[in-house]
Amino acid sequence: MVFRLLVIGALIVLVAGVCTSMSEQVDATKEKAAIKQVIDNSIGWAANKDIDLLYNAVAQDSAFFIYHPTSTSTIVGFEAFKSMAERVFLNSAFKATGYEIKDLRINLSKGGDVAWYSATLDDRGEWNGQPTDWINARWTGVLEKRDGRWVITQMHFSFASDT
Repeated sequence: MVFRLLVIGALIVLVAGVCTSMSEQVDATKEKAAIKQVIDNSIGWAANKDIDLLYNAVAQDSAFFIYHPTSTSTIVGFEAFKSMAERVFLNSAFKATGYEIKDLRINLSKGGDVAWYSATLDDRGEWNGQPTDWINARWTGVLEKRDGRWVITQMHFSFASDT
């Protein structure tokens, strides 16, 4: 019995050491640069309507979701997102006219496979020539590293009610 406990204890120490060394091997600067690029792609794709760039920036599963500023525009699941993107952003009435991501803050988990961010977004566009700008939208999100690449798993957009 004592031998079993010693073996189990040794295994726990070994596993903890491996996990610690794995997290020490994460190059946070490199990962944050890759994450920043995914975040940028998730908005910047619209300039050329590069839908593949957008789809590759997000998790393509049923758990993906977005909270938009209105309760009626919440997106749950990639298929709902894809339908909305094709109906709205690929519509000839929509034209992206520019964007700026301000005060981007990226945080990386110790394990290096989850990240979260916050920023203020100016997202400019037109619908049938009329402005549809989001100025100073508060934007947060979560990313996960899957199969060696970062994807956004959730986003939340809102506007401060006191401005």
